[in-house]
Amino acid sequence: MAASCFVLLALCLLLPVLLLGGWKRWRRGRASQHVVAVVLGDVGRSPRMQYHVLSLAKHGFSVTLLGFCNSKPHDELLQNNRIQIVELTELQCLAVGPRVLQYGLKVVFQAVYLLWKLMWREPGTYIFLQNPPGLPGIAVCWFVGCLCGSKLVIDWHNYGYSIMGLVHGPNHPLVLLAKWYERFFGRLSHLNLCVTNAMREDLAENWHIRAVTVYDKPASFFKETPLDVQHRLFMKLGGSHSPFRARSEPEDPAMERSAFTEWDAGSGLVTRLRRRPALLVSSTSWTEDEDFSILLAALEKFEQLTLDGHNLPSLVCVITGKGPLREYYSCLIRQKRFQNIQVCTPWLEAEDYPLLLGSADLGVCLHTSSSGLDLPMKVVDMFGCCLPVCAVNFKCLHELVKHDENGLIFENSEELAAQLQMLFSNFPDPAGKLNQFRKNLQESEQLRWDESWVQTVLPLVTDI
Repeated sequence: MAASCFVLLALCLLLPVLLLGGWKRWRRGRASQHVVAVVLGDVGRSPRMQYHVLSLAKHGFSVTLLGFCNSKPHDELLQNNRIQIVELTELQCLAVGPRVLQYGLKVVFQAVYLLWKLMWREPGTYIFLQNPPGLPGIAVCWFVGCLCGSKLVIDWHNYGYSIMGLVHGPNHPLVLLAKWYERFFGRLSHLNLCVTNAMREDLAENWHIRAVTVYDKPASFFKETPLDVQHRLFMKLGGSHSPFRARSEPEDPAMERSAFTEWDAGSGLVTRLRRRPALLVSSTSWTEDEDFSILLAALEKFEQLTLDGHNLPSLVCVITGKGPLREYYSCLIRQKRFQNIQVCTPWLEAEDYPLLLGSADLGVCLHTSSSGLDLPMKVVDMFGCCLPVCAVNFKCLHELVKHDENGLIFENSEELAAQLQMLFSNFPDPAGKLNQFRKNLQESEQLRWDESWVQTVLPLVTDI
């Protein structure tokens, strides 16, 4: 109960300040077409909330988005005059005293700080909150909603307590407290959205919370990348990452070459190299719910197959993302002595990430979900780019990946290695399974984010 008590204490301490400083503002009324969106995380790495904000703005709402600004959001967000981004300061845990005290102090600071930031913003009809992280955001946003008449909308991406359980264990007191907190304050919201039918059913059955499933869908900029744009991307990335650079320079000085493509300056024509490597892409937050040792073990098996004479291409494996375990896995990667595989771990600009997916040959997903109830948005983005995927299996993955139709599902490194061998055999093979998966994705009628949002969310925020 300690963290919840800290939150309530912080709210009580700040209440007089709120009443003195903000009451007149709230009494003047809230704008009927204004929404406040809150992300207690990095806005640039929170694509779903960025999409919510863009859709709200597109359909007539003005939006104030509060969050950490550690990485650059999409340009569409920055250039929209209906959207104001308010940067929040992230407090790191104090390295003094017991860990519980450190955590409690951080929660108190965040609660007071978020409350103060919300107090001096234009009140909205709705407060959209991403969860997780929801501590102390759910309680603070609910409290602000009570004061100014805003309706709290929680978008459940996962359960925060389940993510904490990966680090501390499911029966740790902090994890049990976080579970109680999410369940108690989650019930106080006016509207709940979630990412899968499995989560919707779990919220209803175990938490008595009614939610609407809003599947992740790719934004319009996730699409196949034209070959000339691919070449420019490869040349750009080659400036800092050697796997994108040409293995040999062209004899003709009028030609420009990357590891995958060649551009003729005279004709302006871009072509793929005949014996180019295959480009495999994975993206990650480098957290405990993604075990990249599975991919590394599969790559070792793939490497041995190439050394044994199988007709397989060399591989460029790009793993993009930021997170706490990045350095750990980067160290493991550096210890490998691959001869036919190159691995790099760049952090891409928001505009370059969809271009890379649209240029790749295969995507790999190692997300297993701490709760077993959310789906990997990276796969949604890959499908938007018509990129086939190999994904590790977990409880509700079937809601997104259809085995042997738009990709393959594996259980371990042995199965992944066998899938890589099958998909890249005789690469590039127009009649191969990899190309068939791509054609299936091209022919499928995929709803884009805004189209789906108009059908599912817009009626709720206009009728709530």
